[in-house]
Amino acid sequence: MTSPMADDEKWMNMVLSLARKGDGTVAPNPCVGAVVVSRGKLVGKGFHQRPGLAHAEVCALAEAGPKAMGGDLYVNLEPCCHLKKRTPPCTKEIIQSGIQRVVISTLDPNPEVSGDGVKELQRAGIDVSVGIFSKKAFELNRGFFSLMKNRRPFITLKGAASIDGRIATSSGDSQWISGDRSLLLAHQLRNTHDAILVGVGTILSDDPLLTTRIPGKKTRNPVRIILDSMAKTPVNSQAVKTISEAALWIVAGQEAPSKKIMELQSAGATVIQCQMDAMGRLDLFELMNHLVERRILTLLVEGGGHVTGSFLSSRLVDRIRLVVAPLVIGGDDSINWVAGGDSPGMLKEAQRFSVPIRPTRLGSDVLLSLDLWDEKTMVSGRSDKEDSDVFGDH
Repeated sequence: MTSPMADDEKWMNMVLSLARKGDGTVAPNPCVGAVVVSRGKLVGKGFHQRPGLAHAEVCALAEAGPKAMGGDLYVNLEPCCHLKKRTPPCTKEIIQSGIQRVVISTLDPNPEVSGDGVKELQRAGIDVSVGIFSKKAFELNRGFFSLMKNRRPFITLKGAASIDGRIATSSGDSQWISGDRSLLLAHQLRNTHDAILVGVGTILSDDPLLTTRIPGKKTRNPVRIILDSMAKTPVNSQAVKTISEAALWIVAGQEAPSKKIMELQSAGATVIQCQMDAMGRLDLFELMNHLVERRILTLLVEGGGHVTGSFLSSRLVDRIRLVVAPLVIGGDDSINWVAGGDSPGMLKEAQRFSVPIRPTRLGSDVLLSLDLWDEKTMVSGRSDKEDSDVFGDH
C-alpha cells in the first residue's frame, strides 16, 4: 500500500505530463494539466490546449462527471477565480462539482489570482494543498511566470568560456572551446526555449545553424533571432538557407538599408525594426515587447560578448549558464565573454549577484549556474527592492 505522499506525487507527475501537451500552443497562457481521482482511481483528465478553450480543470471535471463528487483534483497551477477573461472561473466549477480536496503545485503569479483562488476554495470547505513538485511546475511555465512578473520573456544567458573568460581568439576562432557534454547541454537548452538570440558578429564569424540537434531524440527548433542593426546577415548564411527548418527573425535598426531588409525578407526572414538606445545599441526593451506580442516567452541568449554585455547591463537576465573549459586563450586582443561599455572604477560598483553559484561537472568542463529567481521567490512575491538586491551593484 502506497503512502498518501507517494500517491500525490504519482498523480502530479501525470498532471505535469498532461500540461506539457500544451507546450507550443497555449502561449501566452500557461501550460496546465489536471486529473480527478476518486477512491484511488483516475476518473477524469485534461489539459489546456490553446487560448480561449476550456481550462484543464474544466476538461478533467467534464470527463469525470458525477464521479468527481467527493474526489480529489490535482492541477499544476492554482485554479483561476477572476472574470476578466474569455473562460469562466475554474474555482466555481470545482466547488459545484463536489470535489473535496485540491492539490496544487504553484500559486498563479497573475495578480488577478495569486492566492485568491486557493482562498475561494477553502471558504467553500475544500481542503487545499500547495507546493508539490513546485520546481518542475515553475520550470514548465517559467515564461508565463516572467510574463506576469516582468512583462517580458524569461531570459537565460548561456556561454562557454576559457578559464580566463575568453570566448574566442583574436581571429574569432571559437569552435570548440567546450567539450562534447557541454555542447550537448547547449542543444538541450535550445530544445527548451521558444527562441535563441545571437548578434550578427556571431553569424559573420561562425556561420552557425542555431538549430537543435540531439542524437536519437525528437527535438524542436527555437525561433532564431539575430541582433543586426544594419541588416548585414548574408543571404547565403546557414541561418538564412535553413529558414524552411526554423524561423529566422532579423532585428534591425531604423537606419538599416532598405535593400538589405528586402533581400532578407525575400529569402523568408522576418525583419523586426527597433529604435536604438542611448548607447547606440538596439533597444532591447522594445525588442522584449515585440517578442511577447509574438508569443515568445522563453529566450536563450548565446552571445557574443557585446550581446551578453548588453543584456547584463540592461538587467535582462533571469538565469545564467556558463561553461568554463580547461584552457587559457590569453592575449589583449582575444574576445571576452562580456564585452562593451566601460568597466567600473571601483570593485564595489561591479554587478555582484547575491544568489549562490552552483557548479556541475560536465566531463572536463564545469557548468556554473545562477538562478536569479525561481519558484520559491515567485510564490513569496519578490518585490522590486528584492530584485535590485539579487541583481545588485555591490
